Amino acid sequence: MIVVKVGGSAGIDYDAVCADLSTRVQAGEKFILVHGGSGETNRVAEALGHPPRFVTSPSGYTSRFTDRQTLEIFEMVYCGKMNKGIVERLQRLGVNAVGLSGLDGRIFEGRHKDSVRAVENGKVKVLRGDHTGTVEKVNTGLLELLLNAGYLPVLTPPAASYEGVAINVDGDRAAAALAVAMKADALLLLSNVPGLLRNYPDESSLIREIPAADVESYLEFAQDRMKKKVLGAAEAVAGGVGRVIFGDARAGQPVSAALAGAGTVVS
Repeated sequence: MIVVKVGGSAGIDYDAVCADLSTRVQAGEKFILVHGGSGETNRVAEALGHPPRFVTSPSGYTSRFTDRQTLEIFEMVYCGKMNKGIVERLQRLGVNAVGLSGLDGRIFEGRHKDSVRAVENGKVKVLRGDHTGTVEKVNTGLLELLLNAGYLPVLTPPAASYEGVAINVDGDRAAAALAVAMKADALLLLSNVPGLLRNYPDESSLIREIPAADVESYLEFAQDRMKKKVLGAAEAVAGGVGRVIFGDARAGQPVSAALAGAGTVVS
């Protein structure tokens, strides 16, 4: 069983990802697909007059500040347009995909953090009214039910808090928690770059291999969103996932290429 996470940034070829997945699913392989939607969410939020606000934590991680209105826009895009668009692509290709958010059946569950520490103008501030968290539990029973009945689960944030409140969670780390819980053979983190680059954005500086025991030391090469991917990879291999691959989702056969070793392989 393989977990594939495909990002939501500009340049990603969802048609290529879905076509590749359909070929492999119809050959008998089992997958769970997790997707993002950040680029489209930003566009829609701007159009609705509630532009995205990004904050940087004291440790250097950038994330979306998710107030209630932002959460509702986020759900509209991630659970609606993005999720159903991917499910439709797979259905057209003959794959019986089921699209669910982490809120459905508490597939993804974790603690609600209603405040976040952020660095603004050189000072650390506490921002309240946030709807974020980290996935701590995965409803593997529901996912196994779907997989065993021949469905391909297509999952997206948000998650459910322990109180049942929708919370925005990082998709890469959610996919890592999912891969660990499902005892996946591999986790593919596909985005709009060929892998982890030593000198971003120089694609010729691709780092091809990272030892599993040494993942976090490569954080220094990770820019912006890639930091969460490296953190997710570290959590996945620490949890027993055999290998994690940072792959390119812009063209070709993204899933097959990553499984064949293209990109950055953590093992």
